[in-house]
Amino acid sequence: MLYSQLYVPTLREKPAEAEIISHQLMLRAGFIRKLASGIYSFLPLGVRSLRKMEAIIREEMNRAGAQEVLLPALQPAEIWQESGRWDKYGNELFRFQDRHNHDYCLGPTHEEVITDLVRHEVRSYRQLPVNLYQIQTKFRDEIRPRFGLMRGREFGMKDGYSFDRDEEGAGKTYQKMFEAYQRIFARCGLQFKAVEADSGAIGGSYSHEFMVLAESGEDAILACTVCSYAANAERAESIDRFQADSAEGHKAREKKSTPDQRTVEEVTRFLSIPPQRLVKTLIYQTEQGPVAVLVRGDQEVNETKLSKVLDCQELTLADGLQVQELTGAPVGFAGAVGLSIPLWADQTLKGLKNFVMGANEADAHWINLNWERDVPLPLWADLRQVLPGEPCPRCQSSLNSYRGIEVGHVFKLGDKYSRSMKAMYLDEQGQEQFMIMGCFGIGVGRTVAAAIEQNHDKDGIIWPMALAPFQIIISPVEWSPGSETHQLALVIYEELKQVGIEALLDDRPERPGIKFKDADLIGIPVRVTIGPKGLAEGIVEVRERRTGQVQKVPKDQAVQMIREMVSQALKA
Repeated sequence: MLYSQLYVPTLREKPAEAEIISHQLMLRAGFIRKLASGIYSFLPLGVRSLRKMEAIIREEMNRAGAQEVLLPALQPAEIWQESGRWDKYGNELFRFQDRHNHDYCLGPTHEEVITDLVRHEVRSYRQLPVNLYQIQTKFRDEIRPRFGLMRGREFGMKDGYSFDRDEEGAGKTYQKMFEAYQRIFARCGLQFKAVEADSGAIGGSYSHEFMVLAESGEDAILACTVCSYAANAERAESIDRFQADSAEGHKAREKKSTPDQRTVEEVTRFLSIPPQRLVKTLIYQTEQGPVAVLVRGDQEVNETKLSKVLDCQELTLADGLQVQELTGAPVGFAGAVGLSIPLWADQTLKGLKNFVMGANEADAHWINLNWERDVPLPLWADLRQVLPGEPCPRCQSSLNSYRGIEVGHVFKLGDKYSRSMKAMYLDEQGQEQFMIMGCFGIGVGRTVAAAIEQNHDKDGIIWPMALAPFQIIISPVEWSPGSETHQLALVIYEELKQVGIEALLDDRPERPGIKFKDADLIGIPVRVTIGPKGLAEGIVEVRERRTGQVQKVPKDQAVQMIREMVSQALKA
């Protein structure tokens, strides 16, 4: 491609609207342009990187035995009502009516559509397993679209769905897809971790997120320093180093005056106790009614875990007036003694004795409380946030913290959709059985943006070779038709094309400094500089964008060297 013919409107200044580096650089380098909040047009360079990503996905999906389909983005409400998600999915679902007043939505995902397709076509165990995928535009009405391609209202996704006879077969398919995802992100040249995750609105029993590691990542990840355990902080399993004294006897409970002592720090200092001895009582409102949640003073509630345990769609911390109405106490003095609402407690409280808790009246706390005698036994669950430095739930080594950008997610769905939508097959005995499903997604544009978050410097993008819109840029120091520089640039350009190298020839009549700045901004992995001074010595300069390393190469060896550089980078 000749640069003079490429539509690439670059910007010199950082756009004011762009908060993170990938958004800034994709706008500055002419990859995308904003149409409306969370809606972007892709320009030629952006499309080339997207297609590179899609090609890797297709190759690995096909290699793993999946087959490509293309499903409608426009979906009737009836199938969402069958699955039960029409009312549960929430305000992110774009809903509307056609001219006949029939309800539709724009697909944020396609579990219902694919289940409807398969249930009408697959009837026998002999037709299973089935593994289908598509690469298509999705729509979600984000409350706050931000970060460019990271959180948009219209975005490209690869979504795949599997149907198996039983859990054993579904487990094998899940493992195949897990391994395919590892190959996909490795081929993209990304540093990533596969972490255990919450399944969210998609549902199912088990899932992994694939996280590109980057300081700008929205998600917190906890990973073991020794074993392979890694989990999203929302999902990370809790074990505890603090051990209550098992030999300690039960003491007589006593109400203590604690005037104006509301916070954990104030109460523990006032009573001269460690925060592990204080039990916080938090009141939450759900669509099923209020609940009380207990955690230790040195811990925080993980609301994702709590929502999952309660199986609720709405979860909000009660305000001061609601706390007063339910407990009789202002915020800071609530406790579980005498409460008549459901009581849940984090499992690390099980062995605690002689603990402190609000007395459900202003300026007072109970001390020396004990389970059953003073506080009814709650429902136990893992409800707390896990922090860096805590022990790994698998090997008890220390957990480290990372920031990550979710780019892929694989789910074990079980029969969540097949049961509600009656997707069944006949087994060997002629009995009807529900198909066991899996779901596998990759954010295409999001992965491209995540690659930039992980690969950039002050001058611009540093593309991994596999996602670069062009692999090589040829930058003649001068562009005078008929000159030796001009002639050699054309020769190298044509020879690179003949051996399958994607080359961009900067044929603009610009100063070398401008050409070099644009090449760095766009992020082409290798730059070939051709100038009169080098030609006098019979050489060209080959510069790696990532390292800045420059090699002086005999001009007749340049193509072979570049070919080897590209090949090696794609194998890495």
